[in-house]
This record gives sequence, structure tokens and C-alpha cells, in this order.
Amino acid sequence: MDKNEVYQRVVKVVCDVLGIEPDIVQPESHFVFDLGAESTDSIRLVEAFEREFNIEMDEDAALKVKTVGGAAEFIAGYLK
Repeated sequence: MDKNEVYQRVVKVVCDVLGIEPDIVQPESHFVFDLGAESTDSIRLVEAFEREFNIEMDEDAALKVKTVGGAAEFIAGYLK
């Protein structure tokens, strides 16, 4: 799976979990400041990413990722 496909799937998950439209999501979008995520949303995002990509992430490390692009890079690292 290439990085663009990972990014597109990350955007889909973010939109589904946060209830937002994809046109406002950019690689540099900050989950909290730009997209309005709350702390409970962060946990829900990690769980949704794990389901979407069929991976198990280090939750503490995953929760330190703050942007959509960062999440895509983080997940791509698990898929290698």
C-alpha cells in the first residue's frame, strides 16, 4: 500500500470518527486545534485506525501524533 492510499484511508477514518467533511482535512491539520477532536476522540481514532488497517499500535506513541499527515506516516510505519 502506498503512502497516498494510507493517507486517503486515514482521512476517511478521521471524517467518520469526528463527523467532519473531507474537504477541510489537510496533512497539516491538527486533530484538536483544526478538527475539533477531544481527548475521547483521540482514543476512538486510534481504535478506528487499528480496525481500518488491521494493525495494533502502541497507544501511548499513537496518542502523541497530532496531525493527519503524522498519523498517515505513523501508520505507514506499521505497514512496512
